[in-house]
Amino acid sequence: MDDRKKKDKRAIAQKEHKGSKLEYMVKKSRPQKDRRTGEKSVKNIKNAPLDVAELPEDMVAGRNAVMEALKGTRSVNKLMIANGSTEGSIKEIIAVAKEKGVNIQYWERSKLDSIARGIRHQGVLAQVAPVQYAELEDILAAAREKNEPPFIVLLDELEDPHNLGAILRTADAAGVHGVLIPKHRSCPLSATVAKTSAGAVEHVPVARVGNLVQTIKKLKKEGMWVAAADMDGKDYYDTDLTGPLLLIIGSEGQGVGRLVKEQCDFVVRIPMVGKINSLNASVAGSILMYEAMKQRRARQK
Repeated sequence: MDDRKKKDKRAIAQKEHKGSKLEYMVKKSRPQKDRRTGEKSVKNIKNAPLDVAELPEDMVAGRNAVMEALKGTRSVNKLMIANGSTEGSIKEIIAVAKEKGVNIQYWERSKLDSIARGIRHQGVLAQVAPVQYAELEDILAAAREKNEPPFIVLLDELEDPHNLGAILRTADAAGVHGVLIPKHRSCPLSATVAKTSAGAVEHVPVARVGNLVQTIKKLKKEGMWVAAADMDGKDYYDTDLTGPLLLIIGSEGQGVGRLVKEQCDFVVRIPMVGKINSLNASVAGSILMYEAMKQRRARQK
């Protein structure tokens, strides 16, 4: 295939796939059938067709696209700027991001190239949430509308998106009114979280909060009791988890932070008799959420 035909084919494919998602062209291998055995094998074909691939679902590339994401209704988790890119519209993008409190990071351009997978990113990428974040006040209002004592889960710097997704899935099943995550040093909502949650991300409100200690103090003034999961606490099944409850689950490695634990009314633990002295954060969270649900349902009878 000569150069002119290649260009024509690329232009046709780009025109057919033009839409809201940014795309690029890649060459792929395709399976070939062995005439003797009838089996298919993958080989590099010189004239293999050009396929269309996409950015990750939670990424936006390019200055105009990123600016529209910042000005629109989508929640932007973080902004990634190539080192040295401060000219032109980049300054305006950074200003809008700062105004909205978006986490801004500066990376090597080669790293952005890797994430963008060949798409022209113009020195800027944005990671967006699959759903809109809620506000803490909205979560409390939802509990009042149901005439139920608020049941909220706070995740203290949880970093694994699979753990976050699993916790959201259990939270939906256990009747949790909402989940709180820190704005910084925490896993944000992403495509991986949405997939792991099996759709729960659409039903469980997630709010981002700034200072965890101040947030806990605010919820205490709302009449909520605060419980943290930690190994130096009281057995969870001997603890009253009914009433307005803020349940705190710590990070995978560090657990609940000291300053956060100092604000808690009580600490609960999951007894263990094996050789391993800790559980996965999502597993521990699931056990405690279901215990709270069991106690609440028992009180209603």
